[in-house]
Amino acid sequence: MSQLFEERQEAMNAGHEVEPEPPSAEPAALTVSADDFAALEERILRAVDLVKQERQARAAAEAKATQAEAQLREKTLLVEQMQKDLSDLKSERDQVRKRVERLLAQFDALEL
Repeated sequence: MSQLFEERQEAMNAGHEVEPEPPSAEPAALTVSADDFAALEERILRAVDLVKQERQARAAAEAKATQAEAQLREKTLLVEQMQKDLSDLKSERDQVRKRVERLLAQFDALEL
């Protein structure tokens, strides 16, 4: 079939008129056997199934990515809160240390 097409294209490019084939003669290249048609149909069905599977896999991957992003946001918020808590605890520790140092200084002053 492609050979016939190429011949016609070459003739058109060369500026020649393509002679129409007689209506009674059916080109052999255009006849498709049932086996060829069935094989083509099978390939098309497999391609459609493959596209469907890929779309489903993509949708699943996108859902999984969305879920992972949500978990990451939650973990990020948790880490930020824990960092704030740690900072607050360090500040509180420093205040307690200063108070204890003052109390020890007062205690030392009393013992003299």
